[in-house]
Amino acid sequence: MKNTMRKIKCLKVNLILGLLIVIGLNSCSEISEKRVVKLAHGLDVSHSVHIAMLKMGEDLEKLSDGKMVLEIYPNQQLGTERQCLELLQIGSLDMTKVSVGVLENFAPKMKVLGLPFLFRDKQHSFNVLDGPIGQQLLNEGQKYWLKGLGYYDAGSRSFYTKNKPIDSPEDLKGLKIRVMESVTAMDMVNKLGGSPTPISWGELYTSLQQGVVDGAENNPPSFYLSRHYEVCKYYSLDEHTVLPDVLIAGTHLWEKLNEEEKSWLQQAVKNSVIYQRELWKQAEQEALDAVQAAGVKISRPDKTLFQEKTADILKQYKEDKEMYTLIKNIQEVK
Repeated sequence: MKNTMRKIKCLKVNLILGLLIVIGLNSCSEISEKRVVKLAHGLDVSHSVHIAMLKMGEDLEKLSDGKMVLEIYPNQQLGTERQCLELLQIGSLDMTKVSVGVLENFAPKMKVLGLPFLFRDKQHSFNVLDGPIGQQLLNEGQKYWLKGLGYYDAGSRSFYTKNKPIDSPEDLKGLKIRVMESVTAMDMVNKLGGSPTPISWGELYTSLQQGVVDGAENNPPSFYLSRHYEVCKYYSLDEHTVLPDVLIAGTHLWEKLNEEEKSWLQQAVKNSVIYQRELWKQAEQEALDAVQAAGVKISRPDKTLFQEKTADILKQYKEDKEMYTLIKNIQEVK
Protein backbone atom coordinates (compact mmCIF):
# COMPACT_ATOMS: atom_id res chain seq x y z
CA MET A 1 0.00 0.00 0.00
CA LYS A 2 2.82 2.35 0.99
CA ASN A 3 4.64 1.52 -2.27
CA THR A 4 1.50 2.34 -4.24
CA MET A 5 1.11 5.70 -2.45
CA ARG A 6 4.77 6.54 -3.14
CA LYS A 7 4.25 5.73 -6.83
CA ILE A 8 1.17 7.97 -6.98
CA LYS A 9 3.07 10.83 -5.30
CA CYS A 10 5.99 10.42 -7.69
CA LEU A 11 3.59 10.39 -10.62
CA LYS A 12 1.96 13.63 -9.39
CA VAL A 13 5.37 15.29 -8.92
CA ASN A 14 6.45 14.22 -12.40
CA LEU A 15 3.21 15.54 -13.90
CA ILE A 16 3.65 18.90 -12.12
CA LEU A 17 7.28 19.11 -13.25
CA GLY A 18 6.23 18.24 -16.79
CA LEU A 19 3.58 20.96 -16.76
CA LEU A 20 6.09 23.51 -15.43
CA ILE A 21 8.55 22.61 -18.20
CA VAL A 22 5.84 22.97 -20.87
CA ILE A 23 4.74 26.34 -19.41
CA GLY A 24 8.36 27.44 -19.27
CA LEU A 25 8.96 26.43 -22.87
CA ASN A 26 5.81 28.23 -24.00
CA SER A 27 6.91 31.36 -22.12
CA CYS A 28 10.34 31.21 -23.73
CA SER A 29 8.68 30.75 -27.10
CA GLU A 30 6.53 33.84 -26.50
CA ILE A 31 9.58 35.88 -25.39
CA SER A 32 11.64 34.71 -28.36
CA GLU A 33 8.94 35.98 -30.72
CA LYS A 34 9.99 39.53 -29.79
CA ARG A 35 13.43 40.33 -31.15
CA VAL A 36 15.20 43.01 -29.12
CA VAL A 37 17.81 44.96 -31.12
CA LYS A 38 20.38 46.79 -28.99
CA LEU A 39 21.77 50.02 -30.45
CA ALA A 40 24.47 52.14 -28.76
CA HIS A 41 25.97 55.49 -29.75
CA GLY A 42 28.07 58.29 -28.25
CA LEU A 43 25.85 61.33 -28.78
CA ASP A 44 23.66 63.39 -26.47
CA VAL A 45 19.92 62.61 -26.30
CA SER A 46 19.09 66.04 -27.75
CA HIS A 47 21.14 65.35 -30.90
CA SER A 48 19.22 64.92 -34.17
CA VAL A 49 20.75 61.45 -34.61
CA HIS A 50 19.34 60.22 -31.28
CA ILE A 51 15.91 61.75 -32.02
CA ALA A 52 15.92 60.03 -35.43
CA MET A 53 16.82 56.74 -33.73
CA LEU A 54 13.80 57.12 -31.44
CA LYS A 55 11.66 57.42 -34.57
CA MET A 56 13.38 54.35 -36.00
CA GLY A 57 12.44 52.42 -32.87
CA GLU A 58 8.80 53.55 -33.10
CA ASP A 59 8.60 52.66 -36.80
CA LEU A 60 10.28 49.30 -36.29
CA GLU A 61 7.78 48.34 -33.61
CA LYS A 62 4.84 49.43 -35.80
CA LEU A 63 6.13 47.74 -38.96
CA SER A 64 6.76 44.48 -37.12
CA ASP A 65 3.57 44.56 -35.05
CA GLY A 66 5.70 44.55 -31.91
CA LYS A 67 7.85 41.59 -33.01
CA MET A 68 11.01 43.76 -33.18
CA VAL A 69 11.93 46.46 -30.68
CA LEU A 70 14.89 48.80 -30.42
CA GLU A 71 16.78 49.45 -27.18
CA ILE A 72 18.94 52.60 -27.44
CA TYR A 73 21.98 53.35 -25.24
CA PRO A 74 23.21 56.95 -25.87
CA ASN A 75 26.06 59.04 -24.38
CA GLN A 76 28.80 56.40 -24.70
CA GLN A 77 27.03 54.19 -22.13
CA LEU A 78 28.49 51.13 -23.86
CA GLY A 79 31.76 52.71 -24.97
CA THR A 80 33.36 54.93 -27.58
CA GLU A 81 32.58 54.61 -31.30
CA ARG A 82 35.55 52.31 -31.80
CA GLN A 83 34.57 50.16 -28.80
CA CYS A 84 30.98 49.88 -30.07
CA LEU A 85 32.26 48.67 -33.45
CA GLU A 86 34.36 46.05 -31.68
CA LEU A 87 31.28 44.96 -29.69
CA LEU A 88 29.41 44.57 -32.99
CA GLN A 89 32.19 42.41 -34.38
CA ILE A 90 31.97 39.92 -31.50
CA GLY A 91 28.17 39.95 -31.40
CA SER A 92 27.81 41.67 -28.01
CA LEU A 93 25.97 44.63 -29.57
CA ASP A 94 23.55 44.71 -32.52
CA MET A 95 23.79 48.23 -33.96
CA THR A 96 25.70 51.47 -33.63
CA LYS A 97 26.29 54.84 -35.27
CA VAL A 98 29.81 55.88 -36.13
CA SER A 99 31.51 58.62 -38.08
CA VAL A 100 33.08 57.55 -41.35
CA GLY A 101 36.37 58.79 -39.87
CA VAL A 102 36.33 55.98 -37.30
CA LEU A 103 34.82 53.41 -39.66
CA GLU A 104 37.72 53.70 -42.11
CA ASN A 105 39.84 51.71 -39.64
CA PHE A 106 37.46 48.78 -40.08
CA ALA A 107 36.37 49.23 -43.72
CA PRO A 108 39.35 50.82 -45.54
CA LYS A 109 37.54 52.07 -48.66
CA MET A 110 35.30 54.22 -46.46
CA LYS A 111 38.24 56.58 -45.99
CA VAL A 112 37.44 58.07 -49.40
CA LEU A 113 34.49 59.92 -47.78
CA GLY A 114 36.84 61.60 -45.33
CA LEU A 115 39.02 63.21 -47.96
CA PRO A 116 39.08 67.02 -47.66
CA PHE A 117 37.02 69.02 -50.15
CA LEU A 118 35.87 65.87 -51.97
CA PHE A 119 32.27 67.05 -52.36
CA ARG A 120 31.19 70.22 -54.17
CA ASP A 121 28.28 70.82 -51.79
CA LYS A 122 25.73 69.04 -49.59
CA GLN A 123 23.50 67.94 -52.48
CA HIS A 124 26.48 66.40 -54.25
CA SER A 125 27.27 64.40 -51.10
CA PHE A 126 23.67 63.14 -50.85
CA ASN A 127 23.68 62.14 -54.53
CA VAL A 128 26.81 60.08 -53.92
CA LEU A 129 25.74 58.53 -50.60
CA ASP A 130 22.22 57.62 -51.73
CA GLY A 131 23.39 56.31 -55.09
CA PRO A 132 25.30 53.19 -56.21
CA ILE A 133 28.66 54.38 -54.83
CA GLY A 134 27.27 54.98 -51.36
CA GLN A 135 25.49 51.64 -51.31
CA GLN A 136 28.64 49.87 -52.48
CA LEU A 137 30.58 51.47 -49.62
CA LEU A 138 27.93 50.40 -47.08
CA ASN A 139 28.69 46.77 -48.01
CA GLU A 140 32.42 47.31 -47.71
CA GLY A 141 32.51 46.35 -44.03
CA GLN A 142 30.74 42.99 -44.30
CA LYS A 143 34.00 41.05 -44.41
CA TYR A 144 34.79 42.75 -41.11
CA TRP A 145 31.40 41.67 -39.62
CA LEU A 146 29.85 45.11 -40.16
CA LYS A 147 26.78 45.73 -42.33
CA GLY A 148 26.16 49.39 -43.28
CA LEU A 149 22.49 50.37 -43.36
CA GLY A 150 22.35 54.11 -44.08
CA TYR A 151 23.93 57.55 -43.82
CA TYR A 152 22.92 60.29 -41.40
CA ASP A 153 23.80 63.89 -42.19
CA ALA A 154 26.69 65.17 -40.07
CA GLY A 155 27.20 68.40 -41.98
CA SER A 156 30.62 69.89 -42.60
CA ARG A 157 33.51 69.81 -40.16
CA SER A 158 35.40 73.01 -39.30
CA PHE A 159 38.06 74.10 -36.80
CA TYR A 160 37.32 75.54 -33.36
CA THR A 161 40.09 76.82 -31.12
CA LYS A 162 40.76 78.35 -27.72
CA ASN A 163 43.06 81.31 -28.32
CA LYS A 164 42.82 82.51 -31.93
CA PRO A 165 40.76 81.99 -35.10
CA ILE A 166 41.96 79.81 -37.98
CA ASP A 167 41.75 82.25 -40.88
CA SER A 168 44.40 80.48 -42.97
CA PRO A 169 46.39 77.21 -42.77
CA GLU A 170 49.32 79.18 -41.31
CA ASP A 171 47.22 79.80 -38.16
CA LEU A 172 47.31 76.06 -37.42
CA LYS A 173 51.10 75.94 -37.10
CA GLY A 174 52.16 74.78 -33.65
CA LEU A 175 48.58 73.97 -32.57
CA LYS A 176 47.54 70.56 -31.25
CA ILE A 177 44.22 69.73 -32.88
CA ARG A 178 42.04 66.88 -31.70
CA VAL A 179 41.08 64.49 -34.48
CA MET A 180 39.23 61.18 -34.62
CA GLU A 181 41.19 57.94 -34.84
CA SER A 182 41.39 58.46 -38.59
CA VAL A 183 44.54 58.33 -40.70
CA THR A 184 42.86 60.62 -43.25
CA ALA A 185 41.99 63.24 -40.63
CA MET A 186 45.51 63.13 -39.19
CA ASP A 187 47.01 63.48 -42.65
CA MET A 188 44.80 66.48 -43.36
CA VAL A 189 45.78 68.37 -40.18
CA ASN A 190 49.45 67.58 -40.87
CA LYS A 191 49.18 69.00 -44.39
CA LEU A 192 47.63 72.17 -42.96
CA GLY A 193 50.53 72.58 -40.52
CA GLY A 194 48.86 71.52 -37.28
CA SER A 195 49.68 68.67 -34.91
CA PRO A 196 46.89 66.01 -35.02
CA THR A 197 46.06 64.48 -31.65
CA PRO A 198 43.57 61.56 -31.50
CA ILE A 199 41.36 61.77 -28.39
CA SER A 200 38.02 60.10 -27.73
CA TRP A 201 34.96 62.36 -27.94
CA GLY A 202 34.04 61.78 -24.29
CA GLU A 203 37.46 63.00 -23.08
CA LEU A 204 37.70 66.06 -25.33
CA TYR A 205 36.05 68.68 -23.09
CA THR A 206 38.51 68.02 -20.27
CA SER A 207 41.43 67.85 -22.72
CA LEU A 208 40.51 71.30 -24.06
CA GLN A 209 40.18 72.70 -20.53
CA GLN A 210 43.52 71.30 -19.43
CA GLY A 211 45.39 72.37 -22.57
CA VAL A 212 46.09 68.85 -23.80
CA VAL A 213 44.89 70.17 -27.16
CA ASP A 214 44.43 73.72 -28.47
CA GLY A 215 41.35 72.98 -30.51
CA ALA A 216 39.35 70.44 -32.48
CA GLU A 217 37.22 70.14 -35.61
CA ASN A 218 33.59 69.21 -35.93
CA ASN A 219 30.17 70.27 -37.17
CA PRO A 220 28.09 73.05 -35.49
CA PRO A 221 25.59 70.86 -33.55
CA SER A 222 28.39 68.71 -32.10
CA PHE A 223 30.36 71.84 -31.13
CA TYR A 224 27.27 73.23 -29.41
CA LEU A 225 25.80 70.14 -27.73
CA SER A 226 29.20 69.08 -26.36
CA ARG A 227 29.50 72.54 -24.74
CA HIS A 228 32.99 72.85 -26.20
CA TYR A 229 32.06 76.48 -26.97
CA GLU A 230 32.52 77.15 -23.23
CA VAL A 231 36.26 76.60 -23.73
CA CYS A 232 36.80 77.40 -27.42
CA LYS A 233 35.72 80.90 -28.39
CA TYR A 234 36.72 80.79 -32.07
CA TYR A 235 34.89 78.80 -34.75
CA SER A 236 36.33 79.03 -38.27
CA LEU A 237 33.96 77.64 -40.91
CA ASP A 238 36.43 76.33 -43.47
CA GLU A 239 34.18 73.23 -43.93
CA HIS A 240 37.09 70.99 -44.88
CA THR A 241 35.21 67.70 -44.85
CA VAL A 242 31.62 66.57 -45.35
CA LEU A 243 31.84 63.46 -43.22
CA PRO A 244 28.60 61.48 -42.78
CA ASP A 245 27.61 59.30 -39.87
CA VAL A 246 26.92 55.66 -40.73
CA LEU A 247 24.29 53.45 -39.13
CA ILE A 248 25.67 49.93 -38.85
CA ALA A 249 24.41 46.50 -37.84
CA GLY A 250 26.71 43.67 -36.88
CA THR A 251 26.59 40.72 -39.27
CA HIS A 252 25.93 38.58 -36.17
CA LEU A 253 22.52 40.29 -36.01
CA TRP A 254 21.99 40.62 -39.77
CA GLU A 255 22.50 36.91 -40.49
CA LYS A 256 19.98 35.95 -37.76
CA LEU A 257 17.22 38.05 -39.32
CA ASN A 258 14.80 36.52 -41.80
CA GLU A 259 13.88 38.43 -44.97
CA GLU A 260 10.79 39.99 -43.40
CA GLU A 261 12.75 41.22 -40.36
CA LYS A 262 15.43 42.69 -42.64
CA SER A 263 12.80 44.56 -44.65
CA TRP A 264 11.25 45.97 -41.43
CA LEU A 265 14.62 47.16 -40.21
CA GLN A 266 15.67 48.63 -43.56
CA GLN A 267 12.39 50.55 -43.89
CA ALA A 268 12.69 51.91 -40.33
CA VAL A 269 16.28 52.98 -41.08
CA LYS A 270 15.24 54.67 -44.33
CA ASN A 271 12.49 56.62 -42.53
CA SER A 272 14.89 57.72 -39.80
CA VAL A 273 17.52 58.89 -42.32
CA ILE A 274 14.98 61.14 -44.07
CA TYR A 275 13.76 62.47 -40.71
CA GLN A 276 17.28 63.08 -39.36
CA ARG A 277 18.33 65.07 -42.41
CA GLU A 278 15.33 67.37 -41.93
CA LEU A 279 16.18 67.81 -38.25
CA TRP A 280 19.82 68.50 -39.11
CA LYS A 281 19.08 71.62 -41.17
CA GLN A 282 17.32 73.22 -38.23
CA ALA A 283 19.86 72.00 -35.66
CA GLU A 284 22.80 73.42 -37.62
CA GLN A 285 21.44 76.97 -37.70
CA GLU A 286 20.26 76.80 -34.08
CA ALA A 287 23.74 75.69 -33.01
CA LEU A 288 25.48 78.55 -34.81
CA ASP A 289 23.06 81.08 -33.32
CA ALA A 290 23.50 79.63 -29.82
CA VAL A 291 27.32 79.57 -29.79
CA GLN A 292 27.45 83.08 -31.20
CA ALA A 293 25.11 84.27 -28.43
CA ALA A 294 27.48 82.59 -25.94
CA GLY A 295 30.38 84.74 -27.14
CA VAL A 296 31.96 82.57 -29.84
CA LYS A 297 33.46 84.52 -32.75
CA ILE A 298 32.42 82.81 -36.01
CA SER A 299 34.56 83.44 -39.08
CA ARG A 300 34.33 82.22 -42.68
CA PRO A 301 37.87 81.97 -44.06
CA ASP A 302 38.75 81.57 -47.73
CA LYS A 303 38.28 77.83 -48.34
CA THR A 304 40.57 77.78 -51.37
CA LEU A 305 43.58 78.40 -49.08
CA PHE A 306 42.82 75.16 -47.24
CA GLN A 307 41.88 73.31 -50.41
CA GLU A 308 45.23 74.12 -52.04
CA LYS A 309 47.16 72.88 -49.00
CA THR A 310 45.33 69.54 -48.93
CA ALA A 311 45.18 68.87 -52.70
CA ASP A 312 48.13 66.48 -52.44
CA ILE A 313 46.08 64.11 -50.27
CA LEU A 314 43.83 63.28 -53.24
CA LYS A 315 46.76 63.13 -55.65
CA GLN A 316 48.67 60.63 -53.52
CA TYR A 317 46.02 58.00 -54.34
CA LYS A 318 47.07 57.96 -58.00
CA GLU A 319 49.22 54.94 -57.23
CA ASP A 320 46.19 53.08 -55.88
CA LYS A 321 44.13 52.54 -59.05
CA GLU A 322 41.03 51.27 -57.24
CA MET A 323 40.89 54.21 -54.82
CA TYR A 324 41.74 56.79 -57.46
CA THR A 325 38.96 55.46 -59.73
CA LEU A 326 36.56 55.70 -56.77
CA ILE A 327 37.57 59.34 -56.17
CA LYS A 328 37.09 60.19 -59.84
CA ASN A 329 33.70 58.45 -59.93
CA ILE A 330 32.56 60.46 -56.89
CA GLN A 331 33.73 63.73 -58.44
CA GLU A 332 31.83 62.94 -61.64
CA VAL A 333 28.48 62.35 -59.90
CA LYS A 334 26.07 65.15 -60.87
